Amino acid sequence: MAKAAKEPKPDWIRIKLTTGDNYQDIKKMMRSKTLHTVCEEARCPNIYECWANRTATFMILGDICTRACRFCAVNTGMPTELDLQEPERVAEAAENMNLNHCVITSVARDDLKDGGAAIFAESVKAVRRRLPLCSVEVLIPDFLGDEASLKIVMDAKPDILNHNIETVERLSDRVRAKAKYRRSLELLERAKKMQPDIPTKSSIMLGVGEEWDEILQAMDDLRAVDCDIITIGQYLQPSPKHLNVEKYYRPEEFADLKEEGLKRGFSHVESGPMVRSSYHAHEQVKSAKSAKEGV
Repeated sequence: MAKAAKEPKPDWIRIKLTTGDNYQDIKKMMRSKTLHTVCEEARCPNIYECWANRTATFMILGDICTRACRFCAVNTGMPTELDLQEPERVAEAAENMNLNHCVITSVARDDLKDGGAAIFAESVKAVRRRLPLCSVEVLIPDFLGDEASLKIVMDAKPDILNHNIETVERLSDRVRAKAKYRRSLELLERAKKMQPDIPTKSSIMLGVGEEWDEILQAMDDLRAVDCDIITIGQYLQPSPKHLNVEKYYRPEEFADLKEEGLKRGFSHVESGPMVRSSYHAHEQVKSAKSAKEGV
């Protein structure tokens, strides 16, 4: 049995409960189209706020992950068969929501030769067909380092390529199943070389035992591969079976990290206790575009 957190949850960790018409409408739509959202599957604390604002992150390739990362609440096991109609249902839902920015992520599918890259690419294309003015962000797994799979996604030209390193290098093997810190950096570097004009993005969660200097080093590592956007948030233990929370960072510390990130040249830094990878994602597109244009 996992031990309890070393300190009680502080007052600034608050989840805003808003279950109005927009929240209920989105929930019904996702179920009617047999779609999954990472908002639900990963128990994101911002689900109520985001869904109330009619924004959601679609989770494709089913709801069963082939990996068992020690921080993640998504179900693990042997996935179901591949659903080739899923991209069109995602696009239809995005159209019904009239999205300006669509985020698409997935479970890890190490059972597939391309890791699900083709379904990612088709989802990007399907959304663009229905919503030509909608920007599309993909949050992808590492595809076990397969360059051809990454190329399939990059050839679809998403507006943002997101891949999370999740934690500092020292803790990576303990926190993430199968994923490797340096392999994640290599993926971000390859993505930038394949499509230099597409912004890249990554995320770090805090509170699993990292040191301050290690956080700064992770930022430096991301900038060394020309990563444009970083999000930094507080890890919250989804169940007693998952990693313990070793520390709750104060809002002032997140503010300091935002300054550190901006000093290092990230075009956008989203840093705060409740921040998750797709939080305020639409604003990050604008920041990346402004940085590219030198505004």
